[in-house]
Amino acid sequence: MKKETIKVGQVIIDFLLEAADTNGSAAMFEFTVPVGAKVPIPHYHKSYDETIYGLDGIVTFTVEGKPIDIAPGETCFIPRGAVHGFDNIKQEDAKALAVITPGLLGPIFFKEVAAIVNAGGPPDIEKLKMVMLKHGLVPAMPKMQNA
Repeated sequence: MKKETIKVGQVIIDFLLEAADTNGSAAMFEFTVPVGAKVPIPHYHKSYDETIYGLDGIVTFTVEGKPIDIAPGETCFIPRGAVHGFDNIKQEDAKALAVITPGLLGPIFFKEVAAIVNAGGPPDIEKLKMVMLKHGLVPAMPKMQNA
């Protein structure tokens, strides 16, 4: 049963379980990534692990610099501290399930990000970084090459 749907740009997040539902042990949400959607900046989590399970299409996660295609029925475990991000570089929309353990990430994070991303115009990267840090996500911007 879907509890809540949050749209961040083109990405749709459907929360299924929050910390309050699991006594803090886990949070779970589905996320849909349309072809070519803008996605979060690479980051890592300080205090929780993330497990991804593919549902539809193929979402490509990059974990510690290594691309991993996650198709329906496939999984990817992302330990705390591992820099990661994701894209949909295929030709069809993708959908996956994310399980956060312990359940330290909830709908409020996505609502705060949505308020910035959905405001119109290019999102304020500094505001996004502040929201990420507040919720235990540490931005890991790519290193700029010297010109």
